[in-house]
Amino acid sequence: MVQETKLYDQLSVKPDATQDEIKKAYRKAALKWHPDKNKDNPAAAEKFKDCSQAYEILSDPEKRKTYDQYGLEFLLRGGGAPPPGDNPFASAQGGMPGGFQGFDFGGMPSGGMPGGGGRTFHFSTGGGGGGPNSFNFSSPESIFAEFMRGTAGAGDDEHDMNSFFGSSGMGGMPRPSGRTRMRNNFPSGGDPFASSGGRRDVTPDVTTVERPLPLSLEELFTGVTKKMKIKRKSFDETGKRTTTDRVLEVPIKPGLKKGSKIKFKGVGDQEEGGQQDLHFIVEEKPHPLFVRDGDDLIHTIDLDLKEALTGWKRTVTTIDNKQLNVEKGGPTGPGSSDTYPGLGMPVSKKPTERGNFTLKYNIRFPTTLTPAQKQQLKEIL
Repeated sequence: MVQETKLYDQLSVKPDATQDEIKKAYRKAALKWHPDKNKDNPAAAEKFKDCSQAYEILSDPEKRKTYDQYGLEFLLRGGGAPPPGDNPFASAQGGMPGGFQGFDFGGMPSGGMPGGGGRTFHFSTGGGGGGPNSFNFSSPESIFAEFMRGTAGAGDDEHDMNSFFGSSGMGGMPRPSGRTRMRNNFPSGGDPFASSGGRRDVTPDVTTVERPLPLSLEELFTGVTKKMKIKRKSFDETGKRTTTDRVLEVPIKPGLKKGSKIKFKGVGDQEEGGQQDLHFIVEEKPHPLFVRDGDDLIHTIDLDLKEALTGWKRTVTTIDNKQLNVEKGGPTGPGSSDTYPGLGMPVSKKPTERGNFTLKYNIRFPTTLTPAQKQQLKEIL
């Protein structure tokens, strides 16, 4: 026979509920009343707090045992589970222990054991007046965050709370790395639990998922809008996990460099701190003709030794498909280069300007020479 059922009622479970039933009940209630899903319902924050505090006690076997035997007020004042048969409220004078005066126990006789049903009281996270072992509730957000971390990795997809996005349409991308940052998800930076008076832990982190976005130099030169398909996981009002598809339009500005980030806020999986953010990280695909260096493009021309010594002619195609005729009549030194301003990549912050186009010359020397060839070269050079 439990002393009271208030906390069980908060989770809509019976006093003989198993730990698994308590976890499932809390998960359902917390997801239903979470402030992120009820921004237009101020009462939801209080319900979220109540079910979280109920779970914090009922999920702990020792605290639950004490609560079942002696009630919440005794637990909040720092009492542990006394040996069987002991009266936790008895004192040398047969009255209440210090710190309990002033509480309304609904007609409980002074000095006796607390009675059964019919009494009403209110509790808060404040521990004022408690003993050295008094119990203070954690913040509801912290309780929820700890619960989510505990259920992640259970193997069941429905409990896979830390999953990243599914297929993004990028063709076998490696599993993304994530980082976290702080986000206050309450209106005007307010704290819906501040009135509880209890200790408040750090706001749960919102995961930022980073995905690589490989682009060709041509796409980075002209600019393009890429359509990326993602899968996002969320919970409905019953607590069931659902997966939906979404297509994001990712704008690529001309001249964007590798490492640039295109950010989408709140488009990912639902987690304890809200909706995941998604950052696309620009990567440059290797190009068969050009190497990018900032806003400049570099093209290498291979010349054999004869050409390098006697002269040569080439037609080079630029990134924007212009034909550039290049000719040298005399010797071309190894490692030499020529620069053509304004034929490189667009400057992202100044789209009307472009970087340089540089031609580098690679001289291919013969690997072997006959004695006659060596003699001829000595005579010529």
